[in-house]
Amino acid sequence: MVCNRCIMVVNDIFEKHGIKPQQTTLGEVTLDTPLSPQDLKAIDHDLEAVGFQRIDDKKTQLIERLKNFIIQKIHHSEYLDLKFNWSSVLSEELHYDYNYLSSLFSSEEGITLEHYIIHQKIERAKELLCYDELNMNEISDRLGYSSVQHLSTQFKKVTGLTPSTFKKSIATENARKTLDSI
Repeated sequence: MVCNRCIMVVNDIFEKHGIKPQQTTLGEVTLDTPLSPQDLKAIDHDLEAVGFQRIDDKKTQLIERLKNFIIQKIHHSEYLDLKFNWSSVLSEELHYDYNYLSSLFSSEEGITLEHYIIHQKIERAKELLCYDELNMNEISDRLGYSSVQHLSTQFKKVTGLTPSTFKKSIATENARKTLDSI
């Protein structure tokens, strides 16, 4: 789940089956009592119908928590501090050594954790460029880049376009990806 609408949809599915989640956050539903096999089957069916799936595997759950935390920080925070240290923050948040998280992520996702973070930042930069409310210096600051040049270099490496070329192309095509497709 990558947005508040996703949380609402998942909540609705559980409530449709007479189950009131104790808490629903990005990628996680907490229940008071375990579900019966029949409830699990019905919920799995409804989740799959809207493009979600229930995850039982502990490693997959950890990767989902990792992705959701990164998305939350990049897409739903006002600013990333320039001195923001992903390895420390992820280790502290998820209670695992960063090297383990990075290794697990790479082996399961086929992309390094660092590249995933960069891709998320570039998607956020695209979104901010589409809004046309901030200049490149403000976008660079908001995403925790040391300079506009650093952002522009990563942007071109990921998209093949400079930010200004991307901004010009917005009118002719929708070049943004959905968060869960990254």
